[in-house]
Amino acid sequence: MGEILFLAHRIPYPPDRGDKIRAYHLMRHLAKGHRVHLAAFADDADDMQRKGGLAPYTASREIFWRSPPNAFTGLRAVLQRRPVSLVAFADREMRQAVNTLLAERPIDTIFVFSSQMAQYVPPVPRQRVIMDFVDMDSAKFAAYAEGGREPMAWVHRREAALLQAHEHRVACGASASLFVSEAEATLFRARTGAPRVHAIENGIDTAHYDPARRFPAVMGEGPLLVFTGQMDYRPNIDAVTWFAEAVFPRVRQSHPTARFAIVGRAPTPAVRALAQQPGIVVTGTVPDVRDWLAAAALVVAPLQLARGIQNKVLEGMAMAKAVVASPAAAEGIDHAGTVCVAEGADLFGDAVLSLLAEPEIAAALGAAARARVIARYSWDARLAPLDALLADPA
Repeated sequence: MGEILFLAHRIPYPPDRGDKIRAYHLMRHLAKGHRVHLAAFADDADDMQRKGGLAPYTASREIFWRSPPNAFTGLRAVLQRRPVSLVAFADREMRQAVNTLLAERPIDTIFVFSSQMAQYVPPVPRQRVIMDFVDMDSAKFAAYAEGGREPMAWVHRREAALLQAHEHRVACGASASLFVSEAEATLFRARTGAPRVHAIENGIDTAHYDPARRFPAVMGEGPLLVFTGQMDYRPNIDAVTWFAEAVFPRVRQSHPTARFAIVGRAPTPAVRALAQQPGIVVTGTVPDVRDWLAAAALVVAPLQLARGIQNKVLEGMAMAKAVVASPAAAEGIDHAGTVCVAEGADLFGDAVLSLLAEPEIAAALGAAARARVIARYSWDARLAPLDALLADPA
């Protein structure tokens, strides 16, 4: 049984947001045949007390607090000519812990989750290095720059250029580079020319997201449209703002009691302000997102900018809900016609209104969506290709 050092930019427990869900299932899969040592950051005070939840899958756990980046972080990044994303995750204690683990344990594989953590890999590692980029972060910042105003557009262009150079260097030194979808892997190959790039897709726990279970009722009358996500993340903020302003007023004209629930932790002031509009609910952190999904008439995913596979779409599908998604949100998911994809406010609104008017069709679409994720997106099936990569020589 080999030993793996798993580096993560955020402790993968509890698995209650996109990056933590993927990292958690990756670590569980790796633990089936290896001793896993985890070194990760926490940016939530509660998470600092939760590392015991990972005991069944890890031989050791080193968790370090990471404060949010500030203006000084940006200044250091400029002076060091490095991406802000890397400087924000530079930490002396983490480096010491990683060096100690590599010196004292017979680590044969370093599994790096997110490019920010690649800075802790030795310059010339003797171990196999598997780099899970998940998404191409540099492409995200390039997209921010295209739609932004100066001076932030310059900031995003700088971050995109420096991050892409970093991503290329890391990929060329890794035994394998992973992305969450073939579309992301193809984009990375095209922009960097890096070798050994693979797609390892996300899965979904269909036993956990099972509409046959009993869930507490969500209070309120009228058809409920649900969006789920981390609500201090810019693409999610932009998505709910766009839907609230460009689509939902039209829905309310036809369905005056319709509600739009924005479900997710850490809503920004701009997101909280949306609750002042008729019919809009901003929940903040909820005990169980499945309660809201179970109560939904429809799940909406109107992201204008999205990278990789959207867990929010898979979760809606697994809960047998009709999902209306933008092309960006649906990209990378083999939904085989079980998701209603619509672009632009008019078409998105048409899709929502059509499904609300014909609940039988919405129910059939949701049932087909659940059947699709059961057949296609079990975690064991999605992560099976990892075993071959781990069997390759370092």
